[in-house]
Amino acid sequence: MKQEVLTVSEVAEYLRVNPQTVYRKAKVGELPALRIGRAIRFRKSQLDDWFRTEQALREKSAA
Repeated sequence: MKQEVLTVSEVAEYLRVNPQTVYRKAKVGELPALRIGRAIRFRKSQLDDWFRTEQALREKSAA
């Protein structure tokens, strides 16, 4: 199964946030990221899982 790998710019566009937000969250471990040399890459499937988990936690804390 081919996994889609995204760049910081692609993740920023996908999540509709500033690229600096993506860098900051990846650096502190809030976003699942891979470091390849000096580059940061993201697996789309891991981002989707992360997003669902974050959404569930927010809904649970709002209830």
